[in-house]
Amino acid sequence: MKIVIAIDSFKGSLTSMQAGNAAAEGIKRVCPDAEINVSPLADGGEGTVDALVSGLGGEYRSVQVTGPCDRTVTARYGIIGSTAVMEMAAAAGITLVPRGELDPMKTTTYGVGEMIRDATEHGCRKFIVGIGGSATNDGGAGMLRALGFGLLNSRGEQIPRGAAGLAELVRITDENVLPELSECSFRIACDVANPLCGENGCSAVFATQKGAKPADIPVMDGWLARFAELTKAVRTAADPDYPGAGAAGGLGFAFLSYTNAVLQSGVELILRETRLEEYIRTADIVITGEGRLDAQAAMGKAPVGVAKLAEKYGKPVIAFAGSVTKEAAILHEHGIDAYFPILRGVCSLEEAMKVENAERNLADTTEEVFRALKMMMR
Repeated sequence: MKIVIAIDSFKGSLTSMQAGNAAAEGIKRVCPDAEINVSPLADGGEGTVDALVSGLGGEYRSVQVTGPCDRTVTARYGIIGSTAVMEMAAAAGITLVPRGELDPMKTTTYGVGEMIRDATEHGCRKFIVGIGGSATNDGGAGMLRALGFGLLNSRGEQIPRGAAGLAELVRITDENVLPELSECSFRIACDVANPLCGENGCSAVFATQKGAKPADIPVMDGWLARFAELTKAVRTAADPDYPGAGAAGGLGFAFLSYTNAVLQSGVELILRETRLEEYIRTADIVITGEGRLDAQAAMGKAPVGVAKLAEKYGKPVIAFAGSVTKEAAILHEHGIDAYFPILRGVCSLEEAMKVENAERNLADTTEEVFRALKMMMR
């Protein structure tokens, strides 16, 4: 029996590979001769670096960069051959901002550019970047400054960091850009289709979640619109209306306009990078899952991405999760044939999320499911 396991991380508990290996342990108890392939899985957001680095044999690198609040933070990213795998949230994520300091007028993407610069110094020319979880709305201006672009005010000085700095922007220059940038290509994991500006733009839709006041929204939107116009003067193909340009407070626009970048579905990017389809094609059963299965899981999340691939080849799909809601029944319409919560008894959330408990629960539940399957195949 050939079994493919691709389980997303159980956030705050198990990494993708820990979850996959726990499921594999449960299967081996029942089917010791099974041929099992455990593949990393993520959706381009939190956990992407861990999934790819651990699953594909990469290494981690930590670097000191400018955090979203203009204070030094330690950002970690992965290197797999000549490819750097990054999450922008490691340098400019909302979880790095103390609750009382949330303010996209001030937060910056400068550290994202510093991560990229560091990776180029270590030989990387290909990049996979997840851009979820940002604390910023600066249109990627901070990142561009760190990469050597001149975002200048009327005095010819670099504008201040944060969205408020865009109020002073009058000219953009590129004569001092990091030379290696022209050799780099970027695949950006992006699962939103918002434009840069307007009623569906990043300011209107996302900025309040990052601490913006209602009165800030039209002001920031106007600054970003002018940033887009100034960008067109140096990058004629720049398109602020491109789906995803508004991702991560406009960071999507900066990547598209100033680097050799493409925006891709996070799930599809990871599935392609791990070559999961090749393994599913010859599998007998596919195992997937994540920490919580609910109706939202049907909206392009990683387990459904796996299920769609399996459906293409007519493979049965079983999913496991830390918790399952009633609404998860919709997943049966998206290629997941059966799903199972792994909790084995009443306990606190804290106890359930302990790594050793989650691993044991997942292994034990997988074992019982495969005992039933084995009995039916006699």
